[in-house]
Amino acid sequence: MTDTAQSEPSSKKTNILFIMYDQLRFDYLSCAGHPHLDTPNFDRVAKMGVRFTNAYIQSPICGASRMSTYTGRYVSSHGAAWNGYPLRVGEHTMGDHLRKAGMDCWLIGKTHMKADADGMARLGLSPDSVIGARQAECGFDIWIRDDGLWAQGPDGFYDERRSPYNEYLKSKGYPSENPWADFANAGVDDQGDMASGWMFKNTDKAANIREEHSETPWLTDRTMDFIEQAEGPWCAHVSFIKPHWPYIVPAPYHDMYGANHVPAPKRHEMEREDPHPVYGAYMENRICSAFQQEEVRQKVIPAYMGLIKQCDDQLGRLLDFLEETGRMESTMIVLTSDHGDYLGDHWMGEKDLFHEQSVKVPMIIYDPRPEADATRGKTCDALVESIDLAPTFVDLAGAKVPDHILEGRSLLPWLEGKTPEWREFAICEYDYSATPQCVKLGLEPKDARLFMVFDGRYKLMHAEGGLRPMLFDLQSDPDEFNDLAKQPGHEDILDALYDKLATWGRRLAQRVTRSEDDIKNMRGRSLRRGVLPFMIDGSEVDEELTMYYRGPAPKWDSLDD
Repeated sequence: MTDTAQSEPSSKKTNILFIMYDQLRFDYLSCAGHPHLDTPNFDRVAKMGVRFTNAYIQSPICGASRMSTYTGRYVSSHGAAWNGYPLRVGEHTMGDHLRKAGMDCWLIGKTHMKADADGMARLGLSPDSVIGARQAECGFDIWIRDDGLWAQGPDGFYDERRSPYNEYLKSKGYPSENPWADFANAGVDDQGDMASGWMFKNTDKAANIREEHSETPWLTDRTMDFIEQAEGPWCAHVSFIKPHWPYIVPAPYHDMYGANHVPAPKRHEMEREDPHPVYGAYMENRICSAFQQEEVRQKVIPAYMGLIKQCDDQLGRLLDFLEETGRMESTMIVLTSDHGDYLGDHWMGEKDLFHEQSVKVPMIIYDPRPEADATRGKTCDALVESIDLAPTFVDLAGAKVPDHILEGRSLLPWLEGKTPEWREFAICEYDYSATPQCVKLGLEPKDARLFMVFDGRYKLMHAEGGLRPMLFDLQSDPDEFNDLAKQPGHEDILDALYDKLATWGRRLAQRVTRSEDDIKNMRGRSLRRGVLPFMIDGSEVDEELTMYYRGPAPKWDSLDD
């Protein structure tokens, strides 16, 4: 993008519809070049706004990634490094910043947030109070929260909270204690038995539910309910569970795509030759072993594509609703994901490591303000991070971005056609201490940590625990097959990337109670309040500062008599 003349600032407040999809790959959209998957509504937003082609998450695991997006801070700053790790009480979130700027911030869907119950109890914060509820819900006010994983086993439910979606299905007549598992995420086999979406062999079957009752339409309906009654300015975080597994989708989406639409996996035998120990451990786990089988890919990927197609259709409903109700011109729309999905590429399944399929995500932003007219339909290849969304929203709300707290950067200059001074590298972190791979490698939890540094060409994976790095040149090897760190001759590149990692590691991340301006304004304040140490005769400072310490000495009566 190039600089353009700045438009007159808009006086009308802009609302924010912040939509996150779970486990949506950056390249599974037609606007990103997918050869078979047609997503006209994602494309519609891209034509109205800017598609960022180099957007990276801060961790390839749901909870940690989301906590970075919601706080605008790196994982090592906020500390919630894995699913179920509580976000500590007092951590500033998107909602805290936006409410301070005069904008409400609501949740519709998933966060993966776990409350810091011990911290709240220590401070006497009741979850029933307004401030306690916000602390327990990642700073959001809740329209409806449903994390969308209502698995059930011998020891009970994976998620012990009440499921609004399950209650909805019961109200629609689905006769089950857990219709999420029995209907929305299961089909029916040839014998009339339940064909659970947990088993890959069943992913080509239609989910046993009316399409309009499935998860994505249900949350779309709740979103329109919210917008109907909302009075601005507001930010609504709409967080869909799909296309996250279980990979099963209702008719007609279950058979829209077939094996002929499944691309060949991006993987190479050289990746299995003396792999990095962490990479090798992951390639041998159950999910990766499954996705290394072509029959699995040919069943799962069409279902994954069907889930995305349903997401696109429901996005179309939202866009039509905004247009029909006259809200499009006053609503910023943000489309992104919390991470990607390997789908068998690099001999991997799920996410977990730092290949593009895992850590690169879609990010499309429609900014309705006239200031953004020059960039409509454009792409931007700047290195963008998910932590940039929180400062973007604060900037849009008209407030000064508190950059001593928020570690991301506002994207508004890019949306307005400017070329701001920008980061030279992107960072991603992964704490895998809770995984079997940590045990397999014999590592202590403190050493089971990975860091990615990507400068737009070279990508470094640093592993704690005394393990070697990985290195890829995405210019000559865009598929990331050839790990250059296996061979000598790349020491200068490694040193340069390690310098960048060290620079990032020295960032000022924890001084969140005083901004740069606060510190500048504090300078000299104690002098003007009479604290004047280390003077010889008083001439060292302006006379005004010693005015209370000069003149006749005060008299007082002796107490001797």
